[in-house]
Amino acid sequence: EVQLQASGGGLVQAGGSLRLSCAASGFPSDDYAIGWFRQAPGKDREGVSCISTRDGRTYYADSVEGRVTISSDNARDTAYLQLDNVKPEDTAVYYCAAESAPNIHVGLPYYCSGSGRYMDYWGQGTQVTVSS
Repeated sequence: EVQLQASGGGLVQAGGSLRLSCAASGFPSDDYAIGWFRQAPGKDREGVSCISTRDGRTYYADSVEGRVTISSDNARDTAYLQLDNVKPEDTAVYYCAAESAPNIHVGLPYYCSGSGRYMDYWGQGTQVTVSS
């Protein structure tokens, strides 16, 4: 059974930094995509960033490009999302998600954009609140 455990949310001042972690377990292989989606109050869930554990390819939403870095430690089956220069509009519940479809490393924009409806595995959300 695939499980995702997210952590690292909290309260941060605008301009500050935060790192989220997502520990994965139960995948039958080390070839999958893992990433983050977020949902702000009153808004639809949106993709933030994903990374392929196969080759390290990444996807970033335009709204966070340049302020967010995703990385993975395959030995620990853990992905990290570093948020820098955070803004109040980054306030949201952040969800870790993963997908192990064949060749997903070349389909990150398809899987990781939008609401994440093509991602099969989800962790619990972690709240990120940015104060101005």
